[in-house]
Amino acid sequence: MQGDLGIGSVREVNVKSGLPATTSTERLEQLDDEEHILGIRIVGGDHRLRNYSSIITVHPEVIDGRPGTMVIESFVVDVPEGNTRDETCYFVEALIRCNLSSLADVSERMAVQGRTDPIPININA
Repeated sequence: MQGDLGIGSVREVNVKSGLPATTSTERLEQLDDEEHILGIRIVGGDHRLRNYSSIITVHPEVIDGRPGTMVIESFVVDVPEGNTRDETCYFVEALIRCNLSSLADVSERMAVQGRTDPIPININA
């Protein structure tokens, strides 16, 4: 991790999802704890994503009468030469599904433990 966990910080991510990539370099573009907004830009890695940026927002929601959370992720990305728009969207959607699954796992562990404080995350890739 380079930086102070603030805007402009860069992290190296090891991709372990089975996607056709093993590393990704991401820069934190936006972070608003009060509004629950996270924005990142992918700036490198061994994948074909170019000019990818994403905004994630988190919203409290009642789901089947129980408190829950709705997570919305929107993205923009250039279609790389040699790929179609559909292939690029398929890859990004698979990446988003993996990220949301990881977020759900962490959230469920926190809920089971009755934790509301942040879980320290080792970001060293």
